[in-house]
Amino acid sequence: MSISSPHKTPQRTYRHFSIAPAPGPENKKLDFFYIGKNSAAIDGLIGTFESGYAAENPEQARTILKRLIAYSSKGPDVIIAEGSIGHNALLLFYQFLSSTKHLSNVPFFVEGSELSQEELDQFGREPFADDVISLTGLGNDKLVAKIRFWKKICQRISAVQDPIREEATQVRNSPADFSKRTFDIVVSALLLVALSPLFLLIILALKIQSKGPVFYISKRAGKGYNIFNFYKFRTMEIEANDRISEFSHLNIYNPLKTNGPLFIKIDNDPRITKLGALLRKFSLDELPQLWNVFKGDMSLVGNRPLPLYEAATLTTDEWAKRFMAPAGMTGLWQIKKKSRYRMTAEERINLDINYADKSNFLFDLWIMANTPYAVIQRTND
Repeated sequence: MSISSPHKTPQRTYRHFSIAPAPGPENKKLDFFYIGKNSAAIDGLIGTFESGYAAENPEQARTILKRLIAYSSKGPDVIIAEGSIGHNALLLFYQFLSSTKHLSNVPFFVEGSELSQEELDQFGREPFADDVISLTGLGNDKLVAKIRFWKKICQRISAVQDPIREEATQVRNSPADFSKRTFDIVVSALLLVALSPLFLLIILALKIQSKGPVFYISKRAGKGYNIFNFYKFRTMEIEANDRISEFSHLNIYNPLKTNGPLFIKIDNDPRITKLGALLRKFSLDELPQLWNVFKGDMSLVGNRPLPLYEAATLTTDEWAKRFMAPAGMTGLWQIKKKSRYRMTAEERINLDINYADKSNFLFDLWIMANTPYAVIQRTND
């Protein structure tokens, strides 16, 4: 493959670099994966390794890594992420690595040259990365030696559970999670069967109303930024997403800052059909998500799964904690928005973080008990 150099533009997205290997046998057949926007660091890695991949954020990294191991069944030799992405966001990404075949034994480094001492201390108190390094102070030879050392260590512990990795991933395997998943399977299966006649009536009505698909399917980000196909009954005109810019001035959410969280919700959205408005009024458009719950993409109770353009603005340490809770059909935000309709983006995220902190079975039952009061919406949202 020909040499590919990154263009220094603000919206740069790195994909794959393939170059002539650097001199010396020690660098042969090593490739890197870098997560971040530091072009100088990436240029330095390109000059050291035979090939490599890079992405600007954890979401892009997940997509590229899944594609890489699907095609080659081999992960990179090292994954290096900028510490400025945030401790919680990188912990979630590490959980993805730990639970993915061909990636769980890849050395994972945090690039900490731009971190404050307080931030470095947090990575020391709550460790999950194999090492915190400084690319500027390490040098090529020492970096390669460190990678080879950690590759051997990771290979040796592949058959033994690492206590640090166990602690970092125990939230996924806890008895509480098992109970929650069992409850989700049983209830969603019963509801899918019981509501099947209603499903058929809605499908028939949508077919009579207009041409086009019955279901609206979009990519959403759930727990740990896991991306899945999200199902709803279609309530908008066909190609409604292409007209979003026309109505952006009606968005009830304003970003907290230029690069802050972005939510889009249009009051009395003119793109909604008459039947769609009726379905939304009684939240009937949400029923296909029972299939998401049954499959395990979502839970009955959790934080709302976000469109990718919204999730991409919530990768910093400040906001990433909301992705530690499962995605849900209903949740704390849904039952609170009835009384606090003009909620800011910050208030909405804080409710999600509050749920992530308090999440337990009794809390879920309380939310489910209060959900019927929030079902009938005041607006076509």
